[in-house]
Amino acid sequence: MGWLQRIFGGAPEQRAASGTGYTSQIIAAREAYVAGRLGLGELTSTVQTCVSLWESGLSLADVDGTDLLRRHTMAVAARALALRGEAVFLIRDRLIPVIDFDLATRNGEPVAYRLSIPEIGGGRTETALAGEVLHFRIAPDPGTPWAGQAPLRRASLTASLLHTLEHALGEVYENAPLGSQVVPFPESQGTDLETLGHGFRARRGRVMLRESVAVQAAGGPAPSHDWKPQGVTPDLKDSMAVESLDRARASILSVYGVLPALLATNAQGPMTREAQRHLAQWILQPIAVTMAEEASAKLGAEVSIDVVRPAQAFDHGGKARAFGAMVAALAAAKEAGLDAEAVQDSLQFIDWAD
Repeated sequence: MGWLQRIFGGAPEQRAASGTGYTSQIIAAREAYVAGRLGLGELTSTVQTCVSLWESGLSLADVDGTDLLRRHTMAVAARALALRGEAVFLIRDRLIPVIDFDLATRNGEPVAYRLSIPEIGGGRTETALAGEVLHFRIAPDPGTPWAGQAPLRRASLTASLLHTLEHALGEVYENAPLGSQVVPFPESQGTDLETLGHGFRARRGRVMLRESVAVQAAGGPAPSHDWKPQGVTPDLKDSMAVESLDRARASILSVYGVLPALLATNAQGPMTREAQRHLAQWILQPIAVTMAEEASAKLGAEVSIDVVRPAQAFDHGGKARAFGAMVAALAAAKEAGLDAEAVQDSLQFIDWAD
C-alpha cells in the first residue's frame, strides 16, 4: 500500500541523479569526446589533425610489462587526453573506458571513484577504489591536482579566434555573391531587366550584344562608361582574415606540440622529420612516461611505454656516427689497456652509462 501513502501526502520519492540514463549518456558522450570541454575549436580540422597525430603516436608505442594497454586502448586514451586532458579506465579483465566519473580525494589524491560505464541502451554506475582505476591526466593545476587540462583549455583565446574566423569565412563563402557582376543598364522596365538577366545565364565564353534606345530621366543618352561591369565579390585582404586564420592555426598546432612547419605547403623532408621528432620526444614521450607510472602503480608490474623507438623519431645518421665513434673509442681503450671500471666511468662522464 505504499503507493497510496505516496499519493495522499507521503514523502516524495527520491530518485538517483547519477546521470547514467540513455539520453544523458549520449549527451555526455557528444559533449566530452566530440566537442570537448570548451565547445568551440575542437571540431575544426586543425584540432582533429593534432588529435590524430596523438592517437597514432601513442597507439604505435611499445608497451612492456602489461597486456592491458592494447593499441586500441592507447588510441582511446590519446583522444581523451587531447580533448579532455584526462582519461579514466576501470581495471577488470581488461581496461573499460569511463565516460563520466565523480571522485573523492584525500590530501589531493583520489581515493574512490563513482564511474559511469557506457552501454548500449543506457549506462550503469559502478563504485571503485582508486587502486582499481587508471586515471591518466596531463597538465594538472596546483589547485586541482586530481584533474587534467586539455591543451585547448590552456589556449582558449586562440581556439575561440580560430572558431570565429572559420565560422565567419564559412558564412562569406556561403552567402557572399562570389564571382557576380553588376552591369549598369539604362532605365527600363523590371520585366525587361529580368529577361535580360536570364539571357546572360550559362553563356560562358560567348560575346553577348545588347542594344537599348532608352534614355536616362535627364533626357540624354546613356553614357558609354555606364556599361562597364562592376564586380561584387567581397575583398577580404584588408580584413587580414586569412593571415589571422593562419596564425590562429599555427598557435593551435604549437599548443599540441606540432610544429606549424609540418603542415606548411613548402615543407621539406628534413623539416618534416624534425617536426615528427619534436612531437614524439618532447610531447608524447613525457605523456607516455606519466601513463607508465600510473600503470605501474595500479597494475602491480613495472610498465614502460616507448614512443620514440617505434616512431623512429631520432637522427639515424647521427646515431650511426655516434655508434661508430663509440666502437672506435672502446677499441682504443682496450688497446691502451684500460680496465672495464675506467671505461664505465668514462661512459658515465659523457652520460652513456645506460
